[in-house]
Order: sequence, then structure tokens, then C-alpha cells
Amino acid sequence: MSRSSSTSQPTGQIPGRIEEPPKSPTGTMSLGDHLEDLRKRLFLALIGVIPIFVIAFASGRYLLNLLITPARKKLLDGGHGSSLLATGPFETFGTVVHLAIVVTLLIGSPWILFHLWKFVSPGLYKHERRVVYLLIPFSGILTVLSMLFLYFVILPVILSFFIGYGSKVSGNPTVPTAPIPAGIVIPMIPILEADPESPTLGMTWINKPLMQQRTVVAIDPVDQSPSIRTLHLTADIGIIQQYRISEYIKAVLNMGLAFGIAFQTPVVVVMLGWVGILDPRAMSKYRKHAIAICAILGAFLTPADPLSMVLLAGPLYFLYELGLLILRIFPISRVIGDLKEQQDHNATTPEDPS
Repeated sequence: MSRSSSTSQPTGQIPGRIEEPPKSPTGTMSLGDHLEDLRKRLFLALIGVIPIFVIAFASGRYLLNLLITPARKKLLDGGHGSSLLATGPFETFGTVVHLAIVVTLLIGSPWILFHLWKFVSPGLYKHERRVVYLLIPFSGILTVLSMLFLYFVILPVILSFFIGYGSKVSGNPTVPTAPIPAGIVIPMIPILEADPESPTLGMTWINKPLMQQRTVVAIDPVDQSPSIRTLHLTADIGIIQQYRISEYIKAVLNMGLAFGIAFQTPVVVVMLGWVGILDPRAMSKYRKHAIAICAILGAFLTPADPLSMVLLAGPLYFLYELGLLILRIFPISRVIGDLKEQQDHNATTPEDPS
């Protein structure tokens, strides 16, 4: 007896393969299919960034040290101690978690954007997808450049300005001098450019590059490694600056977000030009207005000291001009070619009745 037709394998279907849900006769997905696809994309995006978070958290102390290195260097140059401060038992751990989340979002953003793109791309025309293919890599490059510019240019300048400003608030106090009383011998502590190779117990010296008085308080009996305790040597100033680790990292990450957004100026200019809102020839007449806007953004996105404001306003204006240059070289008609016209022609051409 033959099997029922309801259990027979449909023609063209691969055994063991789950078929995609059928679409409507018009070729569009139903609301339920859209929600199911959205749930799938959100799940895959979340699963994909979990390993990134684990790696970022495991490297959290290295990343934290990388971000506080500019502050420690500038504090040391300004005559302060080079250590940052944690006022709570969970502050450093919470800062590492915060940093790991931000790093996960930055590194995992291509994966997240990929699934967002897979969700919205079926509803876009081919020429619209070509525009996105060009703008997303350009935006990623600008984001990386903004982080490098902040870390190597803006952050050292900002720290130098504010640390130097705080150090000069109280001026240089005058300390009275007097002859050394009879019978008093002032001990001499050696000043070295580096730690001695094999210090012994009780040895004390000053490490000049670190501005620390260092003392060996114990020797490990197994590997004979010295246990050294330090005392930071600060300049004779009235206000000693020592930053809280959580506040410092929060300020750096907020500036990173602001700079990342500000460096998207060429992308915004190109998008507005391609949709017909901006005309590069007309906008070239408003350079004075663009310079003023860049100066305002420079003052708003930085702590408003003149040097850091100029260091941001200058690149912003350069990026604005870069966007106008890209619009002149690559107008929208050159980018999409004849794709849109061909699609419009196919949409308006009646089908052959036969």
C-alpha cells in the first residue's frame, strides 16, 4: 500500500532541511515574519558580542592601565603623585566592568550593524544598498581616527592644561631657611636614574624618573625578590591633584563618545548632499558660518580651554571640507549610476500579458 500524499516528500525539498517561512503572494513578509526575523537578529547579535565582553573583561586591567597612563605621566610632570585614587572597595572593579562594556560595544559594533543590515536590507533598493556599503566603512574609519586623535593629541593637552592650572593656584610659597644647628647631620639619600639591580634589606634610594623614595622592607626567601614600598615626592604646591579612577575613566569615555560623533561630520555632509539637502557649491559660500559652528562644537565637546578647543575645531572644519570635496568628486548620480533609473523603468513597464 502506498503512503499517503500528506507524508510524501515535496518536490525540490532537501530532506532534513527546515524551509524558510513562506512569503505572501505579493512577495512581502507579514508582520509576524518581521517580528520573528527581528528576534532572530537580536539574539544572534547578543550571542556574538558575549565572547568579546569576556575577552575585554579579562583584559580590563591592561585597558585600564592604558587609559590612565596619560594621566599618570602628566601628574608626574606637574609635580604630583602618579597614582590615581579609588574611594570604595568596588570602584576599580566597577570601572573595569564599565570599560569592558564600552569596548565590547565598540569592537562588536560591526557584528551588531551586520545583523541590523540583514534585517533592513530586504526593504531597500539596490542603489540604496550601494550607498550604505560606501558610508558604513567610511564611518568606521572616522570612528577609529577619532579615538586615536583623542588619546594621542587631545587628552595629553587637556591634562597638561588643567594639571598645570591647578598647580599654579597657590603660587610658589617661600620657605624660610636657617643655619644647621651644631651637632646635626642631615642624612644623604642617593638619587638614582633607575632601581639598583640587587637591592638589600633596608636599602633606601630616590628613583628620579618616578619621583619616588623607595625602600626595601623584605626579601622573599624563595626567589630572593625584594618587596619595595614607595613614597611619592610631590612639588611644594598648595593643591595636590589625585583623580578618582571612576570619574577619570567616565570623563575619558564621555569625551570618546563626543569625539566619535563629531568625527562623523563628513558622513553627515555626504548623506545630506546625496539626498539633495546640501549643495556643495552653495555651502562653499558659508565657510564663515561653518567655522563658527566648529568653534562652538570645539568649546562644547572639550573642557573649554583655548588650546583643546582649537585642536578640535580645526579637525572638525577639515572634516567638513572633506565632506564637501567628496560630494564634488562623487555626486549621487555617479555613485548609484543608472540603477535607480533602471528600477523605476522596470516598475513602470507593464508586464507582457502572454
